[in-house]
Amino acid sequence: MDFRFETDSVGRKKVPAEAYYGVQSLRAKENFNMTGKSIPAVQIRSLAEIKKACAVTNAKAGGLDREVAQAIAEACDEILNGRFHDQFIVDQIQGGAGTSTNMNANEVIANIALGLLGREKGEYQYCHPNDHVNKAQSTNDVYPTSLKISLYRTGLELLDKLNELYEALMAKSREFKDVLKIGRTQLMDAVPITLGQEFHAYATVVKRDRSRIQNAIKELLFINMGATAIGTGINASEYYEKHIVSALSEVSGLPLKPCEDMVDGTQNIDGFSVVSSALKTSAISLSKMANDIRLMNSGPKAGLGEITIPAKQNGSSIMPGKINPVIPEVLNQCAFAVIGNDVTVSMACEGGQLELNAFEPVVFNRIFESMTLMINGIDTFVHNCVKDIAANRQTCEDLLYHSTGFVTALCPVIGYKKAAQIAKDFMEEGTPILEGALACGVSKNQLDRILDESRFMPQFATE
Repeated sequence: MDFRFETDSVGRKKVPAEAYYGVQSLRAKENFNMTGKSIPAVQIRSLAEIKKACAVTNAKAGGLDREVAQAIAEACDEILNGRFHDQFIVDQIQGGAGTSTNMNANEVIANIALGLLGREKGEYQYCHPNDHVNKAQSTNDVYPTSLKISLYRTGLELLDKLNELYEALMAKSREFKDVLKIGRTQLMDAVPITLGQEFHAYATVVKRDRSRIQNAIKELLFINMGATAIGTGINASEYYEKHIVSALSEVSGLPLKPCEDMVDGTQNIDGFSVVSSALKTSAISLSKMANDIRLMNSGPKAGLGEITIPAKQNGSSIMPGKINPVIPEVLNQCAFAVIGNDVTVSMACEGGQLELNAFEPVVFNRIFESMTLMINGIDTFVHNCVKDIAANRQTCEDLLYHSTGFVTALCPVIGYKKAAQIAKDFMEEGTPILEGALACGVSKNQLDRILDESRFMPQFATE
């Protein structure tokens, strides 16, 4: 393999001749073999947008040669068109508060630009990773901005998936609106409910969680570009400071806004905690829903068996014919991971000191993983489970009429004491509840009214 030599503050090092990354990226690759996951495409895109906006703004400010700025912008466009992504080699979790990721972008862009200028890779006197590509910037404003843009876009994908789940649940709530069954509290028979009401409740909590996440990711639109190292804007021109956020908004197509206080925006990363918390809350709701689906599907003969979910694969290597609820199970596990990730994010957000939080890499890694898990988990849950759930109407009816579920509805007519006695006679002697009700003086008309299914049907929203 051919090599070129590059030098940094640590010393001289061989870099593969064909590589567009440089010495600092290579050192980071060697130092940080943490997750096996390099910079994701969504962050590569955001870094290219940032560097392009910075080059254009610095050129307009008169601080960067226009030919060099043009080469940098064109190099960024190459990356935005999907090229050179394999040159981003740094692990997502790294020491240095993201410096390695920022320098990976600087080096790759500089070497692409050098080619456009008719120069060789590594001839940094003509386009330098720090002096030109990183001009008027610091890792401490570039890196968090790239994280925010990346997570905002991924969050929009998640919102679409949550909306898809909401629509699927609403469709089921309408399909099951007349399936009367026994409701349960603390896993014990309670009072009648429709299967449609249960699915409507699932849709409602998904809608509420979607709203929470939508509001949370709006915090990611406030960025500290122009803050440079610690929020004071050192090494950035006045023109650059005033125009970089609007320039990046134009390049990215996002409604970005400058932080109210750049020092605060550089040292405090509570916005990430807000997003992670919203994801955790949604994960809790999704996991509870998956638990319910598994319970109602349990059986098929010795469980509740009120619904049947699609059979997707064999459930056992030893028990022939066994089918497990694998899709709700995987959604549960995605939720468990998201909940654990929120703990990591909380600790990392708290762990900053003074003018900077050095732990943004793990914050991004965990939130990005949480969003990805939720996107994928919801997708398989919708298409491999929810859309093809079937109601076992006869089972629902049998369980309802062989439970104490109607006793509560008798209380307004015969009182709590007599109703409790009917329930006791049913449990101990098998006396049918309806027979016990008639014996207590409840008329046939009253029973018909009590048993009228329409009393248990909600007025479903049609949105």
